[in-house]
Amino acid sequence: MSSLPIVFINLSKDAERRERMTAQFAQMGLTASRLPAVWWADLSEAEQKRLFCAPQSHGRYFKPLSNGEKGCYASHLRSWQQLLDSDAPAMVVFEDDVRLLPQLPQALAAIEALPADGSWDMIKLYGREPEKIANQGPLVAGALQLISYQRVPSFAAGYVISRSGARKMLKARVPFDRPVDVDIRFWFENDLRVYGVYPSVIALDDTSEVSSIWAQQAAPTSRLQKLRKFKMKLALNWGNLRAAKPQVSAVLKP
Repeated sequence: MSSLPIVFINLSKDAERRERMTAQFAQMGLTASRLPAVWWADLSEAEQKRLFCAPQSHGRYFKPLSNGEKGCYASHLRSWQQLLDSDAPAMVVFEDDVRLLPQLPQALAAIEALPADGSWDMIKLYGREPEKIANQGPLVAGALQLISYQRVPSFAAGYVISRSGARKMLKARVPFDRPVDVDIRFWFENDLRVYGVYPSVIALDDTSEVSSIWAQQAAPTSRLQKLRKFKMKLALNWGNLRAAKPQVSAVLKP
């Protein structure tokens, strides 16, 4: 059983989600702590400006970020800082709208056994299938693969982040200007070595259709927004094409 710290992001008002997550962890024999989610409007104006750069966001994302998206990102930032304030080599971070699958404990134990040498920064526990895999290797023999992506998938619903990953994100993404899962997809901007577990060891719960922290990303409504989204996707595709993909062999050393 893994001894890595586990946190789940949850708003104080969302008692039902908190109870559901707590019950799932107990059923799997995992100990997790609730990390209070950030309600953006509760932050001071100075703190909001420290965390989020509106002028920069206008040039790098296709639409204005909602307060919910900002609060979601700030919550993840809080989890990364909590890791660095501890002595732990890595931390498991969940949002509160996930369903834990039976192989999760096995995956976490295998990830904990990986070298803490900076060879990996983040390991995603969920990805939309089928993912295009750049390279892979056995994480749990006969059961789970550690994969490197051709393109990192969306969602920050569940992942393990190392100390090196937390440092990179806090250094490069404060202030932030895009949603957290989008910034992770732009991994090549700050050399974030992102891997994944395949098949996924968590799933999105039915409640993920309605996020309590931020509304689902709306489709672009104007020609300008559509053009800006196209340009963002072009930058993402070009960056992925140019960047050397992280190599699983660098993590799964003989």
